[in-house]
Amino acid sequence: MDLTIIILIFGGGISVVLLVIGLVTEARYERTMVEERLGRYLERPADRAAGAEARDRATPIGDWINRRLERTSRGGGIARELARADLKLKPAEYIAIMLISAVITGFLFWYFANRDTPIPIFTILGVIVGLYIPRLYVKRLQTQRLQRFDSQLADMLNLMVNGLKAGYSNLQAMEAVSREMPPPISDEFRRVVQEVQIGLTIETALDNLLRRIPSPDLDLVVTAMNVQREVGGNLAEILDTISYTIRERVRIKGEIRVLTSQVMYSGRFLAMMPLIIAGVLWVVNKPYMMQFFNPETRIVGIVVLIIAALMVMAGYFIMTRIANIEV
Repeated sequence: MDLTIIILIFGGGISVVLLVIGLVTEARYERTMVEERLGRYLERPADRAAGAEARDRATPIGDWINRRLERTSRGGGIARELARADLKLKPAEYIAIMLISAVITGFLFWYFANRDTPIPIFTILGVIVGLYIPRLYVKRLQTQRLQRFDSQLADMLNLMVNGLKAGYSNLQAMEAVSREMPPPISDEFRRVVQEVQIGLTIETALDNLLRRIPSPDLDLVVTAMNVQREVGGNLAEILDTISYTIRERVRIKGEIRVLTSQVMYSGRFLAMMPLIIAGVLWVVNKPYMMQFFNPETRIVGIVVLIIAALMVMAGYFIMTRIANIEV
């Protein structure tokens, strides 16, 4: 049996097992790791007992993998990325999805393009693409969530300013934000309030918020609140000024996004066009494309493909940098 088929079958079996583990664990855990730990302190006794019973019924293999990942820096980074995207997944489940995606795309690339090729280059390429598909999806969710958070930040500051002028403390004003504002900003400030209620300082809770939401505007707000707490001053007036600055920055960013959208879509289309042309030629005239992989021309063909891929990536990077204007 071909080695590629053996690898695909073995990897597919492992991926299916991990998928079943992930689905079972996800069905029993609907909250993130941070919310689960905070819930142990904030839930009512009946809810806490129900949560303990659910933890007792958890999948041993899934919990074992998650515990091992939590001890590593890689596992902590994955958990942080999932929290930023607001995905109710654990690191082990995310890795299982990556493996399943790699096996599926690798099999598809092998089935449609690699069966007659002397070397399994398309299978390897499919595996690499499959590993990056979940990561690209998570990055897209992070970007969308960060944009929604930034668009709500000015309104949140106005609500905090009104609360501070009415006599609220900082924590009470943030609690009002968690009640009155829509997600995702309400969810994040609810976590801040919960962390303070279980004993963390406001500075630590705000630093945790900034790690979950890497927003420059939020960094400005957190810095202003920390400085005001150290040296004093009128926090309401400071936040009012910051709110105006953020509104203007959001407006300018929106105008820039409209003006540069043509460049961004042109860069994406030009980056995808060589792949589209190569796929069409592979279907229409496969012997012509096989000249890259024939034993006589294999070395030169692979080098040409690598250089072409590097040039496409460099061009896409340059076009995105041109369109990325800092405000």
